Amino acid sequence: MTEYWFYHLEASTLEGVLPGLLEKTRERGWRSLVKLPAHRIAELDDYLWTYKDDGFLPHGRDDEPLSDNQPILLSVNAKDSSGADCVFLIDGETIYVDPKTERCMVMINGRNEDAVQAARRYWKTLKDTDANLSYWQQNERGKWEKKA
Repeated sequence: MTEYWFYHLEASTLEGVLPGLLEKTRERGWRSLVKLPAHRIAELDDYLWTYKDDGFLPHGRDDEPLSDNQPILLSVNAKDSSGADCVFLIDGETIYVDPKTERCMVMINGRNEDAVQAARRYWKTLKDTDANLSYWQQNERGKWEKKA
């Protein structure tokens, strides 16, 4: 059964957190799918190549050749998570999560009240189906604390 982890970003931006989480999925040998709105894909694509001086995250976009071979796939159009061990939902994006997907990470922009409310509705929907849920929030030092 898929684990749903909600990450409530308050002290950090998505760009400050996502690369580290993607690195952890790579360490596990997982294939990740990042579902995001169209207006963010080019920026995130560029960022993952350059976010640190001594490395990058190998990835591709689903609108490019050989996308099925990418360890991290950025997608605007994915309808489901099949083939991915982990899926990241950015800016309120939703997707059918295949039960074979190990983890679904819902990234919540805590500076946007609409995003917070959308995440609460998604949490409630999942809770009503007895999904395996965890809620992580940043403390004032930016460290993650499991709250639920």
